Amino acid sequence: MLSSGFIHFFELLFIDHLFSLIANRWNLSIILFTLMLGGFAELLERGGGFNALINRVVKRAEKAPMSMQWCAFGLGMICFFDGLANSMIVGKSLAGVAEKNGVPREKMAYIVDSTSSSVACIALVSTWIAYQLAMIQEGFTLAHVEMQTSAFSLFIYSIPYNFYCWFTLILLGLTLLTQWNVGPMRLVNNRSSKGGGVPIVSFPPNTLFRAVWVPILVLILSLFIGLYISGSEKLYWPTSLEQLSISIGEANTARVLVMSAIISLIVACLMNNKPIRQQQEQVHHVIGKGMRKICGPIAILFSAWLLSGILKSLEAHVLLSELLSQKIDISWFPALIFITGAILSFSTGTSWGTMGLLMPLAVPIVLGFDDIAYDLYISPVIAAVFSGAVFGDHCSPFSDTTIVASISCGIEPFEHVKTQLPYALLASGMALFCGFIPIGFGVHPGGLLFLGTGAFVLLISLHKKVFR
Repeated sequence: MLSSGFIHFFELLFIDHLFSLIANRWNLSIILFTLMLGGFAELLERGGGFNALINRVVKRAEKAPMSMQWCAFGLGMICFFDGLANSMIVGKSLAGVAEKNGVPREKMAYIVDSTSSSVACIALVSTWIAYQLAMIQEGFTLAHVEMQTSAFSLFIYSIPYNFYCWFTLILLGLTLLTQWNVGPMRLVNNRSSKGGGVPIVSFPPNTLFRAVWVPILVLILSLFIGLYISGSEKLYWPTSLEQLSISIGEANTARVLVMSAIISLIVACLMNNKPIRQQQEQVHHVIGKGMRKICGPIAILFSAWLLSGILKSLEAHVLLSELLSQKIDISWFPALIFITGAILSFSTGTSWGTMGLLMPLAVPIVLGFDDIAYDLYISPVIAAVFSGAVFGDHCSPFSDTTIVASISCGIEPFEHVKTQLPYALLASGMALFCGFIPIGFGVHPGGLLFLGTGAFVLLISLHKKVFR
């Protein structure tokens, strides 16, 4: 569609798309980070630490599935500072042992994906924050309007209105609490529940700490500290949350991801060297095996990047953005922004690209109304952009987070999208009808979150009664 002839087709494919992907430092860092975490997870698994983790998490055999799911949820909330690292750490750490305890990998992928971008988008300190603040500032710059408050303050004010992220986490919590499965996830769960749990095995008391938690804590701390050091001009203790957030947001994330993976891989080698040698295996062989497991899924990730780039070259996003070119009633504007952002992010698979397109467009439109409209709608509109962007990042088959979540949990991306999409659509529907539509008419966000939670509880109860 883009080329004028057969030769031009290959020129566009290899020079404009394939070579640009290979030359992109961010893409290369993601591939290296993923490969090294594949070896990292294999070391932890072969070292026996995961079995020790099961012994601590699983108190009784019949409670094993729920314990593993809540463990994944808690670890996903802890890794709040980067969505991609969140997906890889949690998935590779727990998916395998959770499956042995009756939790399907598809369910773990849903938990992992739901606690990645959703948490990173509303976290005060994350790798997203600088880009989010830059997009807010860009909107005011294009509107030629001086900001009445800082971009960071506007971001803080927008957090309660980020309905898709909140409802995704609320729905996930209720799903784990009630063990509710809907759509294709019901079939997957019924198939997995037929298996038995993992037998409890005796390990030395320090095995769990040495073999699992030390490497994982090193990975998390090296990411967090590395991001702050990389983004700050001077090495000093941050004096404010805003200063800490900006420093982390301005960090060279690509470099920090690779360096933290190298450091954590070295620590995992040291912590698991003895138990692996007792199994008459070499550490570097175990690392290589873990990396080889990741090669196939990385090819899928690379292909998804290629397809996403071609979709952008076809300017599909320009066609969709024309939906906002006409003036509409300001009361419906947050809902329209969310719908448009969700379509854009789902069709292109990029959350940051959606923010970059919509934020400079949405903010000037809001500023074109009177001052009262600015006071009432600027925060909901900013949150609507973020929510729409996270929707595609959460469930689009082209999203790197979606693909990495499926890779880390050991399933095909299509299976992950198929089983997760009903939950994402439920959360997006609740965000629209119990969030962005009523917020346009002045309803308080706290009441809307409470209303949406109640609606989820009622829906789950009715569904369980009908399909029990």
